Amino acid sequence: MNRNAFLASLIVSGLSLQASIVQAKVPEAKAAELGGATYTCLGAEKAGTPGGVPAYSGKWTDNWPGVKKSNSYEPGPYADEKPLFTITAQNADQYAANLTAGQKALLKKYPQTFKMNVYASHRDFGYGEGVCETAKKNATTAEVIHEGKGITGTTGSIPFPFPQSGIEAMWNVVNSIRPWTETAVCDIADVYADGNIAWGRAKFMTMNIGNQPGKPKSFQEKVNAYFYQGFQLPERQKGFVAVGYQPNDFSADATQSWQYQPGIRRVRQAPEVGFDYPVPPAGLRTVDDDYGFNGSPERYTWKLVGKKEFYVPYNNFKINDPSVKYADLVKPNTINGDYVRYELHRVWVIEGTLKQGVRHIYSKRELYADEDTWLVNWADAYDSRGQLWRANYVTFHYSPEAKTYHRGVSVYHDLTSGVYEAGYLVNERGKDWWKINVPLTPAQFSPDAAARGGH
Repeated sequence: MNRNAFLASLIVSGLSLQASIVQAKVPEAKAAELGGATYTCLGAEKAGTPGGVPAYSGKWTDNWPGVKKSNSYEPGPYADEKPLFTITAQNADQYAANLTAGQKALLKKYPQTFKMNVYASHRDFGYGEGVCETAKKNATTAEVIHEGKGITGTTGSIPFPFPQSGIEAMWNVVNSIRPWTETAVCDIADVYADGNIAWGRAKFMTMNIGNQPGKPKSFQEKVNAYFYQGFQLPERQKGFVAVGYQPNDFSADATQSWQYQPGIRRVRQAPEVGFDYPVPPAGLRTVDDDYGFNGSPERYTWKLVGKKEFYVPYNNFKINDPSVKYADLVKPNTINGDYVRYELHRVWVIEGTLKQGVRHIYSKRELYADEDTWLVNWADAYDSRGQLWRANYVTFHYSPEAKTYHRGVSVYHDLTSGVYEAGYLVNERGKDWWKINVPLTPAQFSPDAAARGGH
């Protein structure tokens, strides 16, 4: 099957989750094209575009020239570049075809403060151990099961390099190429419309057990990832610790959490913490807003709109620089745009519409997932009336430790109230800066660990 015929088959299939999910596996001949002249090993197009998306080089798989250390901040290989141009409220119409609805809304709402510095685009980073081999294996074996609530296949890479539906695309998002473990003490800034800032701080850990280099597992094993969040600020939440795990198959399990509550000095299993559960300290984002989207896709009907070119946050090293102080970075209305790097990239556009009879505060979601990693660079969310409500983005940078992109500052804008949250801030954390792929164990995410962390 040639490329045009394959793309045509996707269009005919409707690219959406139907009531009964029956997906055709990718033919062996198509899977053999992964990592060849046309496609990367994850199915992204290697060729560039006339609009400015570069060809994929993948020339660096860990370090790049000039790296001095891999376990702390590095300025990255593009530190000397200057913006090609800046998108503002005044010239937004000129670039409208490559802007998300949320970007347009932010430019309109904050004409004096929100801007997008656009730099040369780069696709220079390859993939770590086992990622390509696993993706090729999954291409011919992975399937969506249990009415979209689970999948088969092997962890350590995406399950569907050539997605044929919205639900397959979402399982790529949920299993995008991420670090095995993360540990940091992160600051959280909740910035209100009057410019006042409420600060939070939490010890944060995750372990995506299927991403451990050299140790792939089955997607049908119970646990996908563990999490730990122990609050040090604000004072009213000091000592509160939440631990738990996210399953692989949501037909048999749900996201589980145990919480140490300092007021009663006891650990209790939490009620449902998935979907639109509000995340402390201020509840300005939902649990499934993390990483652009996180957790079970079951409450939405997902449509794979297709691949388009957008200006998205990309190669954002500078925003994590310890020399950048919060007073310079965290500003009224939005993060200081001088520290956010945008590039033109092809992204998969995925739309989720809330199913009838289920609950969520978002009636619709629009996700923009990088074709090279399936990480969501930008996400727009709509309220129950169908009005654009929240515009969220993640500033990813390449991590030599992880041999993949790692999240940095994540920004969640409430377009109605004018409030925003900037999370995963580590600039002023010193030795508490990110530690990536340092071995952790499930015991560090247990109810006992929550009790120890809360005292």
